[in-house]
Amino acid sequence: MRGTALAAALGVVAVFGIQGVANGVDGDGEVSPYSAGAREKGPVEGELHKLALKPKGKGEAVLTQQDTEPFGLLGVSWTDPEAEVKGKIEARTRDAATGKWSKWKVLEQAESGLDGKRPGLRGATEPVWVGPSDGAEVRVGGGAADLPAGMELNLVDPGAGAAKAKKKGSLGLGPVSLALPAADPAPTAPGPGPESTAPRPDVVSRVQWGADESLNNEGPIYLPGAKIKAFFVHHTASTAPYECSESAAIVRGLHVYHVKTNGWRDLGYNFLVDKCGNLFEGRQGGVDQPVLGAHTYGWNQESTSVAVLGDYTNGGASAAALEGISKVAAYKLGQYDGDMNGTTTLTAGASQTNFFGTSFVQGQQYTFKTVSGHRDGFNTQCPGNQLYPQLDSLRKSGPAAQLKIASVNGAAAAPGATLPSGAALTVDWTTGTASGQLNKFELLVDGESVAVAGAADRKALAAVTHGRHEVRVRATAANGKVSTSLPVTVEANVPGAKFVPMSPKRLMDTREGLGVRKGPVGSGGVVTLPVAAATGGTPTAVVLNVTATNPTEPSFVSVYPGGTTRSSASNLNFTPDKTIPNLVVVPVINGTVSFYNNQGNVDLIADITGYFTASGAGATQTNFGPKRLMDTREGLGVPKGPVGTGGVVTLPVAGVDGVPATGVKAVVLNVTATNPTQPSFVSVYPSGTTRSSASNLNFTPGQTIPNLVVVPVVDGKVSFYNNQGAVDLIADITGYFSDGDAGALQANFGPKRLMDTRAGLGVRQGPVAGGSVVTLPVAGVGGIPAGGVKAVVLNVTATNPTEASFVSVFPSGTTRTSASNLNFTAGLTIPNLVVVPVVDGKVSFYNNAGSVDLIADITGYFS
Repeated sequence: MRGTALAAALGVVAVFGIQGVANGVDGDGEVSPYSAGAREKGPVEGELHKLALKPKGKGEAVLTQQDTEPFGLLGVSWTDPEAEVKGKIEARTRDAATGKWSKWKVLEQAESGLDGKRPGLRGATEPVWVGPSDGAEVRVGGGAADLPAGMELNLVDPGAGAAKAKKKGSLGLGPVSLALPAADPAPTAPGPGPESTAPRPDVVSRVQWGADESLNNEGPIYLPGAKIKAFFVHHTASTAPYECSESAAIVRGLHVYHVKTNGWRDLGYNFLVDKCGNLFEGRQGGVDQPVLGAHTYGWNQESTSVAVLGDYTNGGASAAALEGISKVAAYKLGQYDGDMNGTTTLTAGASQTNFFGTSFVQGQQYTFKTVSGHRDGFNTQCPGNQLYPQLDSLRKSGPAAQLKIASVNGAAAAPGATLPSGAALTVDWTTGTASGQLNKFELLVDGESVAVAGAADRKALAAVTHGRHEVRVRATAANGKVSTSLPVTVEANVPGAKFVPMSPKRLMDTREGLGVRKGPVGSGGVVTLPVAAATGGTPTAVVLNVTATNPTEPSFVSVYPGGTTRSSASNLNFTPDKTIPNLVVVPVINGTVSFYNNQGNVDLIADITGYFTASGAGATQTNFGPKRLMDTREGLGVPKGPVGTGGVVTLPVAGVDGVPATGVKAVVLNVTATNPTQPSFVSVYPSGTTRSSASNLNFTPGQTIPNLVVVPVVDGKVSFYNNQGAVDLIADITGYFSDGDAGALQANFGPKRLMDTRAGLGVRQGPVAGGSVVTLPVAGVGGIPAGGVKAVVLNVTATNPTEASFVSVFPSGTTRTSASNLNFTAGLTIPNLVVVPVVDGKVSFYNNAGSVDLIADITGYFS
């Protein structure tokens, strides 16, 4: 690997183009006998043939031109490992297929002692891959000193994995695909290696490339400090062009040469990569382990290595090879908090001078680039004059380095730490990579992205539920590479929340500048509303009736906790000139709630109807229904007939159909307005109180609109007011809140998408046909507890309907009632909040007619 000017001396034009992995065809269109065999069964036994050189005196020796056993790799060795050959060692070979002799090849002397002082060590040249050959000739000359004793030509037949040839013309030809054995041997390491922040690349294992493990009976050795601090890049097996299907054979040849010729314990390099980017496991001991290699004299005890197959004196490495180096370097350095584009400090294991004339003294410390070339530590041209400058860009080719969580909720964090948290989670992180080389960060809770931050950000907020959670940060670099921090665990103490009902009160109206700035919310715009003061305390979530009006384009609005990153969930979907309301239960992290509009302009209104709190008095939730309590078309619950202009109907709820007669603080009703004669709105409010300006449903003539309502109960009844025209009203109860501790407590969760029939998320892909049902698992999914869940709070959206229809959401394992949750006409997109009991861990969705796509975003649950 000292490699002075090998390609020029050999007269060989190196091939650096990217080849297909299964390509085993040489320049004459013939399949190489060393193409990888399909699915090797066990090791491939290589052979080493030795031919003695004849001394001629005056520092000269020869091996006359002669026939040989088949071989693909060669080198020259001698008895004394400390002896140095002063003259030039050259060889030429005969192509087994064409019978043509190559030009003379210069063989460079290798450094001895790379694998320590061992019995049986020999001095040797670097190995050279020559391709399938069956003849050889060697000459040594030009040196004044005597040659070392025992000089011989070593010819390695790495085996073809098929019937092996013994004579010219009978070389075994095997199928051309990389070996894929059923299983690798059990690791010899005491346990798994450290987790890396970078993904582990695909590596062709020793079993896959056919390592003859009978050559290795000593077992691996690991770095004394068990930490990799540097990554050295080499080239090896110069110089003949090769096909990538031959790469496994080249690696096998190196293995045999390093053990049987050099006398090492194993293949010297930790990893190898070919011009197609295929990575190979080198020295045994485990891809994930800090294995001590024999690759960079004086620096092996704190480093790992990769060797690129081929000669890079006159041409650079392929993009695929560089990408392979980048992947394995990022993985190995990411195990030990290293930075591919940084520096490190190494202690010299030997006194020597490198290629650039820098002297090193054994035992002294020196600064190296974390990814260095062989020549940085030793007097060699390796990894080649054209590959070495490519290392500059390679160092910047990895993912974000040294990515780690610095603190959780202000408390210092370290990988593996367990820290306390409340419902609000604040995570800070650091990275050694500059912001200009990054694209984004994501906060991961239990493996799922809950917040996204920009390249310059180092903090994110999220809401978590009660219990134990794994927290990580994932970084995406500008080049698309991804790294993930090691985990930190949080033990979140989030008591279940009780509900405090409120008489509807308007908090926000962009038409008037109430609560937020005045004016419509534009495309991609966000307004943030303070809500904590309206509750008089510290709410864990607020219940808002949100209305979108005066939209200029089809769009959607998402409502999410202020200070957090918006998810893909939406709460209102609308088209121009439509007024659409929807109830929203949104967690409160920093006392505010944010509203995002996707496109066009829209005015937004928000009326608070209650809040959840983990401290102080409040009501617990009891599932009830869905069950129809009121229908003005039939006179159910109230007088029969539409509600006229300014009209009010009052529905008894306390003591009705199983609702307790006393102690009820609020009821949860799905209210539907149908058959309206004029544009109007309906307000639902506690009977016995004065109606506020808040509205719950807004509609135009001929439209059917549902909306979930959580309305306080003051005198046991609930009132419904219609502003103008006439309209029929329907009310289905889905539950109630009462005093005492018998009911369920609320947990914030989301907003998070659980189901989308357009994408096959949660349920089968494809619209829900008329008369059919899809069932969504919810218990134990995405962080929802597997047991104890009494009801889930879902924002359900119906889109792409082909006919006028309705959707009912009901507990799986029960019989669907006549109650509906969404009513729509063809082409309309309608959302509605649903609080649905959980009986068997799943929730079912029924579509009455036509076909429709359904989306469900969870915002919380009761347990």
